[in-house]
Amino acid sequence: MAEESFQVLPAVDLLGEEAVRLEQGDFGRVAARAQPEELVRRFAAAGARLIHVVDLDGARRGRIRADLIARLAEAAAPARLQASGGIRSPADAAQLLAAGAERVVVGTAALAKPEALEEFVAGLGERLVVAIDVRGSRVAVRGWSEDTGLDASAVARRCAEAGVSRILCTAIERDGMLGGPDLDLLQKVRDASSLSVLAAGGIRSKADLAAIAALGCEGAVVGRALLDGSLRLASVD
Repeated sequence: MAEESFQVLPAVDLLGEEAVRLEQGDFGRVAARAQPEELVRRFAAAGARLIHVVDLDGARRGRIRADLIARLAEAAAPARLQASGGIRSPADAAQLLAAGAERVVVGTAALAKPEALEEFVAGLGERLVVAIDVRGSRVAVRGWSEDTGLDASAVARRCAEAGVSRILCTAIERDGMLGGPDLDLLQKVRDASSLSVLAAGGIRSKADLAAIAALGCEGAVVGRALLDGSLRLASVD
């Protein structure tokens, strides 16, 4: 990559005890399946420094699985985990950090009440990542099943005001589709917040990663393209 600091985070999405890839976040459209411990070991061996783990069951049900994160953190070492799914409070997030996660991603709970963002920032500091998951131009929560009616740029500005240091911005309609990232969305979120931004959704090639880096994004979360071999982690530096 042209930007030396740009980081690619392989994605491991968990459904039950399996690692899966969904198309557009639809639980009925599973594009790939794998064994999660084996997958994180493979990504770590390929040079990943940070692996993005999403507990899809947790996201739907609002419950964390700290034991599962602990198992994956041990399997991934020396790579670290960025964990998400089911976090509903700073206490939940702290449990995942104690289980071995390096960072935690919070979406639904961060927008649940006016003071929520400040509470998460106070408890987690720079180990907090706020998820801005976007369908159309509006933010979705609860495993992408509920439309908040909130504009992505407005939520990004709110994050900056609350002291959030990092955002994960996902274009839901592109997720798992290998159709390329939503560069316009990423630009709007960057411009609105001036925060560190991780991009997700549709990323399929080194050219996509270069375009994301050129916007000033900090990194990208990549799932299906790494699983199906169209993009190799060892080739993106």
